[in-house]
Amino acid sequence: MGYLRGLILAASALLVAASTRHETPATLHYAPNGNFDVDGRYAPAGFGFNLSDVRSVRELDLLPDSVAGLVWVGTCNGADAAFVSEVSKFLGHPKVFGFYLMDDPDPAWWRGRQCQADHLKAEADWIHAHAPGAKTFIILMNLGSSRAPSFAGSYNPENSHVDLFGLSPYPCRTELERCDADMIDRFVDAALVAGVPAGRIVPVYQAFGGGGWVDDGGGQYALPSDTNETEILARWTTLIGKPAFDYAYSWGSQRGDRALENSAGLRGVLARHNGAAPVPP
Repeated sequence: MGYLRGLILAASALLVAASTRHETPATLHYAPNGNFDVDGRYAPAGFGFNLSDVRSVRELDLLPDSVAGLVWVGTCNGADAAFVSEVSKFLGHPKVFGFYLMDDPDPAWWRGRQCQADHLKAEADWIHAHAPGAKTFIILMNLGSSRAPSFAGSYNPENSHVDLFGLSPYPCRTELERCDADMIDRFVDAALVAGVPAGRIVPVYQAFGGGGWVDDGGGQYALPSDTNETEILARWTTLIGKPAFDYAYSWGSQRGDRALENSAGLRGVLARHNGAAPVPP
């Protein structure tokens, strides 16, 4: 599979180089959830996160000049009246980087609701027509397992017209003796085979653990140590050197877990990765 990945990565690089539409400097860093404090300040700014999780025009207006916004949508109903009404609020705003169409869209009713590729395509096409330059983004649902991930029959640029695709292997787990960094390679291999070029892949770094999460190996996700996080970043850099943006999950706590907002060590690791001098804890 390593040889195959090398061939596909090389082909992907040529395809991306041939098109200027999706070229984006690798300077954007995103960490969603709980981005704004009680005073409306963008909390991750001091750690080099310059792409914000936004849900309203007001939040876009609150962002510092150096920070752009990735607008959450999350419907997958196609470009219906509700979609057009919601997305239209953000058209023309200078801080919009793009639109986060869906998180783990389900192509096959695995979780009770199918997200049709044609619906994502309609949404992406509408955004591309009405907000030229804005990126569309989803995170791919793993249709296999962490040991044998698969995105076969899922989404890729051809069938969805989505620009960027997040991959979210979380290699630090309580049932493992050590974090399984090779999981990252397996996810990238599976995405390439499914038709997602390397230049369209957004790395998702594990930056959470504990709480109510259960993994597919019978354990729970474990908060990476500072050393673990450094290894995760290094592995991703080897595989996807210059993504359009990268994604640390998560700034804010979800399901009672620990995340960046309550881990000074991980904030420091990510700040260094982001090229920022971290503010004191």
